[in-house]
Amino acid sequence: MARNGTAVKTKTQGLYDRIADVQNLAMKINGYRASVARYLRSLELNIGMDSLVLDAGCGTGLVTLAFHDAGLRAKRITSLDLSFNSLAVAREEFSQKRRYSRRTDIVQANVLKMPFADETFDLLLMCGVLEYTPLDTGLCEAARVLKRGAPLVFLPVKPSIVGSVLELLYNFKIHPLAKVRRSAAKYFNILGNYDFPITEPISWSKTIFLLEKK
Repeated sequence: MARNGTAVKTKTQGLYDRIADVQNLAMKINGYRASVARYLRSLELNIGMDSLVLDAGCGTGLVTLAFHDAGLRAKRITSLDLSFNSLAVAREEFSQKRRYSRRTDIVQANVLKMPFADETFDLLLMCGVLEYTPLDTGLCEAARVLKRGAPLVFLPVKPSIVGSVLELLYNFKIHPLAKVRRSAAKYFNILGNYDFPITEPISWSKTIFLLEKK
C-alpha cells in the first residue's frame, strides 16, 4: 500500500512539475482567478489581521491570489502544494505585488499529511486537489488543521463534459457530488453549494461547497 501511495505521489508531482508554466497560463486566460475572487467577496468571512489562512493544493497560486484580490486581509496565508515547480511559479506570481508576497508563505507538502498542528487555521481553501486523493482522507486532514467552526471553501471538479476531458488529461478521478456531500458531512456542516454563472469558464468544470468544521 505504501509503495502504491508513493508511486501516485511521485507521478502527480512529476506531472505538475512538467506543466506548471502552461497550467499557470491557462488559468490566467480562463478567468478562474477573477471568478473565485468574486465568490470570496460575496461571503461574510470572519477574517482579520489575526487570522491564519491555508490554500491547500495551491498549484501556481491561483486561489491564493484570488483571496488577496478579494480584499481579504489575514495575518498570513500559507500556500501548500506537492509540486516544486508549481510553487516556484506561484512565488513569482506573488512577488509581483509586494503586499501579497509579504503576507504569503509557501510550503511544499502533501495535502494528506500537512505539517501543521491541529486546529491551526481560521480558513481553508481547496481547489481541484482532492481528485488525486481518497476523498474522505483528504477531508479528514482538512478538518484536522481547521479550527472548530472555521470555514472550508472547497472547489471540486464536478461531473461534466469538460470535467471528463480534464480527468483524462490530468489523470485524476472526479468524486460524484453525492459522495462529496456524504464525506463532507462527517466533518463539516454544509452551509451551501454554489454554482458559478454559466458565462464564467470555471462553471464548466468546478462547483463550490462552503463548509464549516463541526
